[in-house]
Amino acid sequence: MAADSPENFRLTVLNPGGRDPEQQFHRVPAPGEGAHPPINFHAFAACTLGTFHRDARSAIAENTPVLLLLRSDFRASERALVDLKKQGRTVAVSLKEAGLHQIAQQLRNAARLSRFMKIVRGADGCIATTLEAAEVYQRLRSKRDPTTVTFIPTPYPIEDQRWNFSLPASEQSGIFVGTREWDVPSRNHFAALLLARQLCEDTGEPVSVANLDGYKGRQFLAELRFPEGKLRLIEKWISYPDYLRNVARHQIVLQLDRSHVPGQVAGDALLCRIPCVGGDGAIERIAFSKTCGEGRTITEVASMALDLLKSSELRAAVVAESQERALERLSFGAVRSQLGKFFAQLQGATAF
Repeated sequence: MAADSPENFRLTVLNPGGRDPEQQFHRVPAPGEGAHPPINFHAFAACTLGTFHRDARSAIAENTPVLLLLRSDFRASERALVDLKKQGRTVAVSLKEAGLHQIAQQLRNAARLSRFMKIVRGADGCIATTLEAAEVYQRLRSKRDPTTVTFIPTPYPIEDQRWNFSLPASEQSGIFVGTREWDVPSRNHFAALLLARQLCEDTGEPVSVANLDGYKGRQFLAELRFPEGKLRLIEKWISYPDYLRNVARHQIVLQLDRSHVPGQVAGDALLCRIPCVGGDGAIERIAFSKTCGEGRTITEVASMALDLLKSSELRAAVVAESQERALERLSFGAVRSQLGKFFAQLQGATAF
């Protein structure tokens, strides 16, 4: 099963008992193609031209290394690990939800915690999509080889021009608020909306907010009293490509998320070629290190956002730097190489 080069490496991603159907990535799909866009954990399969499964038997039949996702109460993941190891597969595991608050929520049950610790210690290795999750895995596997745990961010098809949703600066306006969860404290959604309102008042730029809470959400937003006609609400589910086309019409993406998540909001901004400001997700810290919220106060984030809204040249410079960093560390080619090297180490083969 060991590959001879990164170009030949194929990965099977297994989400046991999940809802997403089987998906084979014989090539990277164009926007709108396939059952699921090549983002998040589907991107690990897509960047290696591998497969995404929810049934362990199908994953075993692929005869490739497996990235096993840990979800729900971990029972299905535990059974899948046993089946995969019986068949001699090399298995790395990863929490499907890897934000700090999500890890805490999943592991506050004693039986679930016990099952999680058993799985992490029994797998060949662990892939973390955040640095914080990597530290969790490393501590649980402290007596094992430290090279069996790695941080690999979720990739984005930056190098594929079909996934370039950029628009001319003349067609962009306003602020897209990247968060939408009022009830997750670490998202800081209320604070982000207050900041967006201030920036709107200072610059006259409109603000777009996703509201999937219907009338209740509109009530909350009405209390914030945005300037008349400046608040745009997105209130229905749309396809991922249409969502990206919407985001691309803005000048910046703004958030104050402190959840240390993998960072899809920043990944979306990369595909749209606009700056992402204020969050602390893994992708944002890599690609938008000069505008992310890590180690910065809300006042500092506000100042950065204001400067970006006032200067198209500054926005262009941030985008150029983010694309360069993304090509080096977050592109399909870069992550495929990282995955190939890591699984070669786990298999005891010569690293690529």
